[in-house]
Amino acid sequence: MENPTAYTHVHEETVKRVNEIMPGEEELFDLSELFKIFGDSTRIRILYVLFESDMCVCGIAELLGMTQSAISHQLAVLKKAKLVRYRREGKTIFYSLSDDHVRTILDQGMEHITE
Repeated sequence: MENPTAYTHVHEETVKRVNEIMPGEEELFDLSELFKIFGDSTRIRILYVLFESDMCVCGIAELLGMTQSAISHQLAVLKKAKLVRYRREGKTIFYSLSDDHVRTILDQGMEHITE
């Protein structure tokens, strides 16, 4: 059986080049944490709702058939990850996508799974 740690030929220039452009451990950790946010179908559903329109918690809850408490909890996670933002109009808080990057991430993910 071969030793998996034994290398017969290392392409030193390639290894050096890739090592120079690799993000740091902290950046990779942050990216991993961001993708964990997308690992929940309720959060994905909320983001798709916000693609279409800014909406308050009660509207999202009605649309998704969930409690306002459950929606508020997920919105807090999305807000902490800087994927949604909010604005206040009187006593009502409206949520929206933070920027077009959120749509791009989900659009590319959808494109990938439907290939």
